[in-house]
Amino acid sequence: MMDFEGEVRTKSAQETAALGKELAIQLKTQNAELNDQKRGQVGATTICLYGELGSGKTTFAQGFAKGLGITSRLLSPTFIIVRRYQVSNTSDFLYHLDLYRVGGEKDLYDIGIAEILADTGSYVLIEWAEKLTKNLPEKRIDIWFTVRENGKHHIKIRQTKI
Repeated sequence: MMDFEGEVRTKSAQETAALGKELAIQLKTQNAELNDQKRGQVGATTICLYGELGSGKTTFAQGFAKGLGITSRLLSPTFIIVRRYQVSNTSDFLYHLDLYRVGGEKDLYDIGIAEILADTGSYVLIEWAEKLTKNLPEKRIDIWFTVRENGKHHIKIRQTKI
């Protein structure tokens, strides 16, 4: 995984989306460099998003989708829990999950979380990732979103199991 750790402050939704786009471009470039054999051992590239309502998670996800070359509008899957988008010029997918309404383990099983996380070469963005509890993949990027009193956003990025 690339070195994309640290803390960022964004002043607008556009800056938050641009950060998502930048991360997607870097991850897509990194994944393209992996050979098929190595990719088969990796599973999905998982990005876990944490933060209160309105903290920028969906805005970041929209920028991330653009960075992957997805041209359709990324909508929050709050009521359907998961949406899948084709990544441009690849056989890969972006899975966008919103676990806000997930009640427990059975709901996660019903949406096929294990299969989604195992989809090698694909990208998985998970809003409200704390609801995964013990199902969180060991190898992932965690991103926390906080809104400051002045309307700016504080975003903290951490990689695990590199």
